[in-house]
Order: sequence, then structure tokens, then C-alpha cells
Amino acid sequence: MSASVLKTTANRKSPEFEKNARRIVDLLTRIKNEEEQIRQGGGAKAIDSQHKKGRLTARERIAKLIDPGSQLFELAIYAAYEMYEEWGGAPCAGTVTGLAKVCGRTFMLIANDATVKAGAFFPMTAKKVIRAQNIAIDNHIPTIYLVDSAGVFLPLQEDVFPDTDDFGRVFRNNAVMSAMGIPQITAIMGMCVAGGAYLPVMCDHILMTEGSGLFLAGPALVQAAIGQKSSAEDLGGAKMHSQISGTVDFREPDDDACLARIRALVDKMGAPDASPFSHMKSRDPLPSADEIYGIFSSEPGKQYDMREILARIVDAGEFEEYRAEYGETLLCGYARVGGWAVGIVANQKKHVQTLARGSDQKRIEFGGVIYTESAEKAARFILDCNQNRIPLIFLHDVNGFMVGKDAEWSGIIRAGAKMVNAVANSVVPKITVICGGSFGAGNYAMCGKAYDPRFMFAWPTARFAVMSGDAAAGTLVEIKLKQLEREGKKVDEKQKKELFESVRSTYEHQTDPRYAAARLWVDAIIDPAHTRDALIWALEAAALNPNIPEFKTGVLQT
Repeated sequence: MSASVLKTTANRKSPEFEKNARRIVDLLTRIKNEEEQIRQGGGAKAIDSQHKKGRLTARERIAKLIDPGSQLFELAIYAAYEMYEEWGGAPCAGTVTGLAKVCGRTFMLIANDATVKAGAFFPMTAKKVIRAQNIAIDNHIPTIYLVDSAGVFLPLQEDVFPDTDDFGRVFRNNAVMSAMGIPQITAIMGMCVAGGAYLPVMCDHILMTEGSGLFLAGPALVQAAIGQKSSAEDLGGAKMHSQISGTVDFREPDDDACLARIRALVDKMGAPDASPFSHMKSRDPLPSADEIYGIFSSEPGKQYDMREILARIVDAGEFEEYRAEYGETLLCGYARVGGWAVGIVANQKKHVQTLARGSDQKRIEFGGVIYTESAEKAARFILDCNQNRIPLIFLHDVNGFMVGKDAEWSGIIRAGAKMVNAVANSVVPKITVICGGSFGAGNYAMCGKAYDPRFMFAWPTARFAVMSGDAAAGTLVEIKLKQLEREGKKVDEKQKKELFESVRSTYEHQTDPRYAAARLWVDAIIDPAHTRDALIWALEAAALNPNIPEFKTGVLQT
């Protein structure tokens, strides 16, 4: 069978290549250093305290649980980054989540980090656990919880307790997952108190280690409420729940034995249902993935060929491009990633010379901008992928939709609405990677967070907001100056420049991918050279859900 192989003309020795590579490597170095600091949780003293209790840390438990030689594909490590600093911070939101192989099978792992405020739930902790559960629900991923938590962080209880994306949703999700037949195993490996006690009891298997506690109210609260005195062990210890209440399925002497028991249970689980998506043996891309560093440019005015990026992601560099000569600022095509068949929608950052719609006049279309033709092409391609059960991958570097009289006359709003409709109603798995800019309605059309991608990843070079930093700063400063003029205040050029830089700095900080990752707007910041690995994890997880609803779009603006 013949296939179209993407050609590469990348020059590793060019000054532009070297400059691009240096910038991304610098960003990656900073992020990897920060991630290593985050992995320390509550710090050396808190880790030592956990060890003195005879308990492992969350990350040590995960390392012993997953298959030897394998790695945790961690999600949301930046959750709560630079947040709750008045309380000493909450690194990683006090919980570790991610995908991993246990006995050769993909699991979602959710582990409380007791070195961070005794594993208490901050507002972002609840949201992070819920996001992990939602990923598990969407993809039918079996889930393991390693519980070691003091419950809700009381000083912030009003932001943790009552809403639809707060603490109670965790237990609601436990019930929903159980009803869907998604396996859940819980190990209580420390404290599990108050409302949090419902989490393990709503799962399929409950394990508990000696010295742990499971109770709706601890000894002090029980004495205060009803005057009854009892020890933690008598009230809710592993022996009591194993022999008297009958709540616990397996009582284990320590963490090591508990983790070994989990693996033994997983080993006996039945096979998942067959995937509805096409899969064959994986083939490596032809060029080296680390060349992405030099090819990609995050400078707004710079051009690069997105096909060069795709050549380093897809199997054997094979890409069947759809309508290659039409709507060229969006690339659409079929490929395989890790053996999985996928449809790819990617912004093209090269400027394109074409003919104006309805005439023989030549015009230039700017890279990274969605024009009427490209929106129509993408909408039609997305329909095809849904018709043929092909998961979709979106690669963002988009400035937005084209504006101006010519664009409006060509029906840009109608074409954009058609594309947004197709994305919104798509029923096959959608996976989004933000490579560079993701601005305005371009974010929506390219399956931004609001459009339910199964996974959403960002490169360190990602930026997303209503508009770019310079454009936003210019607009906001102009509004501020007019306000000052109305108040009769004069502003000289120096003050204007200072105001512009102040506004731009604040805006740029908010478009940083770490700011987004802290708030769970993206699931992970990934190394561009590891994009293929992240996509394979996501595709393997998505393939666990065999159910594809009927595809309907409603009214399309034709």
C-alpha cells in the first residue's frame, strides 16, 4: 500500500534552528527544575516524618505499585502552582495523579501526598482529583486510589465543600464509575476521615494497612460531639474494620504488603472490551524528535512548516493530507501515532499564496490564521473522522480567525460556526496539544478546554488567551488613557511606556502555560520531543472506552 511520506528539509546548522532550539531547551530546563522541586512535596522534614510512621510517600508508593521498569505518566503536576502561598503553598495540590501500567494494564492513579498539609484537600486538590476521575470516566480507565488524607483543609472549606466541582463530586464520581463498570480499587494507607471516608467504601475493593484510620469523625470530635472516649484504633483501625464492621476487604501489615495485594488483585481482573479504533504495529518516525526544538518558532512573526513537526510525531512520517491545496493555513490529514489511526488538524504557520475567493486575484494568507476555506475544510474533515471512527488530534498555533471586509464577505463567521459545531458535537476521542499561540475563537475551533478534549497538553512555548500580550496590552492601555483623559489627567510618553509594560507583564504572566496548568486548564506541560509519547498514552487510554455515541450536528450553517 502506498503512502505519502512527509519530506524534511530541516537544517540543524542554521542560525535560526540553533536559536529556536536554545530557547526551548532553556524553557524546558526551567520547567524540569521546577517539577523536581514540586516532587519534593512538603519537603525533607515532612518526608522524614512520613517515614518515621512506617509509611511510604505517595511517589514511593506509586513507584512500587507500577510495573518494574515503567514510568508514571504524570498529570497536573503544576496544579496549585503559586497558589495558597499564604498557607505555605500546596505543591502538586497535595495529590499525585497520572496514568501507569500495573500488571501490563493502563490505570489512573490518584494518591494523596501526606507530606503536604497531611494530605488535606485544598480547593485545587478536589478539582484535580475530579479531573482525574473525569478522564477515567470518559475513557473507561480502571482507577486505583492510595488514600492518606486528613480531609478538607478547613480554613478554605467554603471553596472545597459545596459546589459541583468540589469535594462531594469525588464521591458522586465513585458511584458513577462503579455503575459504569469501571474498576476502582482503594487502599487506605494513612488517615481517611470525615466525608473522605466515603471514597474507599464506594469502590470495588478496599484495602487497609495497620496503623491507618477510617472514620467519619476522629476520637477528639466524637468526644466533643457525644462525650464518648475511644482510641483511634478502636474507633476506626484496620483490625476493627476487618473483624467487626466488615468494611475492609483486605487488612495488610504495611505499605509493601498492601501494594503487593493490589497488584495481585489487578492480575486477576478480566480483560477490557475490544477497542473500536484501528490499530496496528507502531513504527517510529523517520527524523529525530529532538529536531522539533529547532524547527518550531514561538516568535509571533516567524514562519515554520507544521509538516516538519508532524514528520517527527506520526508513524514512519506517513501523512495522507486531506485537500492539501485548499484552505492551506490549516493542515488536515490521516496518520498513525503509535499504531493508532488518527485524524490530525494542525495550524500551518507558513504564509500561503493563493487566489482570492471568487476571482483570479492573487493574495497572501497569513500562517496561523483560520480563513473561510480552511474552516470549511476542517469542518468537513472532522465529519469524516466521526463517520469513520477515527480519533482526532488538534495541534494549536493559532492567532484566530481572519477579520476584515473580505473575510466577512466570504462568510468567515458562518464557516467558523460550522467548524465549531463539528468540534463541539464530535463523538470520537479528541486530544489537544497547544504548541504556540492559541488565541480567541481559534482556541475554540481547535478544540480548546471548553470543547471536552479527552486530554489537553501544552508545550512550554504555549500561550493562550483572548489575544496576544502586545495586542491586549495596547488595547487595555488605550482604554486606560482615555479614562485618564476624561478625568483631566495628562500622561507623558514615559508614563505611557511604563503603563504598557506593566499591563503587558501581567497579561503575559497569565498566558504562561504554568499559570494554566496550575488551574487545570491543561493536563500536562510536555516536552515537545515527547509529544508522540504523550499522544500514545492518551490514545491507549481513549481506546479503553468502546462506546461511541451517534454523531449528530444539529443545524449547520451551510
